[in-house]
Amino acid sequence: QWCVELKSLKLYINSYRDKGVFHEDVTNIIMDDLIKLLDPQEIEVVGDFNVRGNIKTIVRANHIKKR
Repeated sequence: QWCVELKSLKLYINSYRDKGVFHEDVTNIIMDDLIKLLDPQEIEVVGDFNVRGNIKTIVRANHIKKR
């Protein structure tokens, strides 16, 4: 029913590039925004962040709509 344009999604994600925010927070904010926009039954957002300070970070956020 809904489609998120890849270029728009890329620009949205890149808007977090210079903000002082934790990886976990960014992943949850993105998931919350997608839930508001799409109202999905189920969603998983995976934040796969580049290495900084020799640490690779992968954050997963899941949501299942209550019935």
